[in-house]
Amino acid sequence: MDLSSTIVYAGGEFARYEDAKVGLLTHGLQYGSGCFEGIRGYWVPQDDDLLLVLVRDHYERLINSAKILTMSVPRSTDELIEITLELCRRNRVRTDLYIRPFMYKAAEDIGVRLHGVPDALAIVPVPFTAYLDASRGLNVCVSSWRRADDTMAPPRAKITGLYVNSALAKSEAVENGFDEAILLSHDGHVAEGSAENVFLVRRGVVYTPDPSQNVLEGCTRRAIMDIARDEFGLTVVERSIDRGELYCAEEAFFTGTAAGVAYISSIDRRLVGDGTIGPITKSVAEFYERVVSGREPRYEHWLTRLYAPPRMSVPLPSTAAAPA
Repeated sequence: MDLSSTIVYAGGEFARYEDAKVGLLTHGLQYGSGCFEGIRGYWVPQDDDLLLVLVRDHYERLINSAKILTMSVPRSTDELIEITLELCRRNRVRTDLYIRPFMYKAAEDIGVRLHGVPDALAIVPVPFTAYLDASRGLNVCVSSWRRADDTMAPPRAKITGLYVNSALAKSEAVENGFDEAILLSHDGHVAEGSAENVFLVRRGVVYTPDPSQNVLEGCTRRAIMDIARDEFGLTVVERSIDRGELYCAEEAFFTGTAAGVAYISSIDRRLVGDGTIGPITKSVAEFYERVVSGREPRYEHWLTRLYAPPRMSVPLPSTAAAPA
């Protein structure tokens, strides 16, 4: 991916990617002392518009992540949103997009600490390529690596250094012939995928690990929970989930900003249901796809339009049929 001429935001100004440099001894690189977000933009050709999804939610989470690392985001949420829109305009975006805002400790020195280290903000847009192949079922394994515990490093923050935990699990899974991994918490309960939240369906009830299981409280996770409840009348339960429950699930799927909604066909070489996408997963995934492409007026408030003027959310009665 050649990003050299891409316009980014760094050091408080817009610049070309190749001109925005950090030093080799930058604290965030040496010690993983940074935090980030991922924001999806969906290009909708029929509207000639780019739709950014849940931008405010992502920036509010970035601010919280930064606070945990004793950093202060130098712009308000509204200012961050406007900078992001301007960044997209300057790059004349006409494609699906992934936007990476991040804060990092910017000192160039040696010393493990958070106090007394200046920090910096940058935002980089990149053309989106599919993170997972959601068109087919994913073959997943339970990782031998455990999800980092909150007593070690807070998983509710998207901390750069903490993603080594995810990288180890992902590579282990792929090198053993799987598509993705599910990590367990320190006490053996289901936590999440390497970069996704996980959901199970049993007897028409949707289950997902609660925040005490060291999961990232995903923006897409919350969106899918709302859709399941509000549009399909499903019961959504957040609780601890045992490993054995994975093998008894009738449906299972991942959610994430990059992943969207991706169904799981097998876990540890045990079929989930009959190995095809289940009715609840299919219904929720298709509805979410309509939302992010601007085809559900009730959810217009989740979207930020780049080129077209904002639209009001329309309180229409739901027409979605409950999945069988």
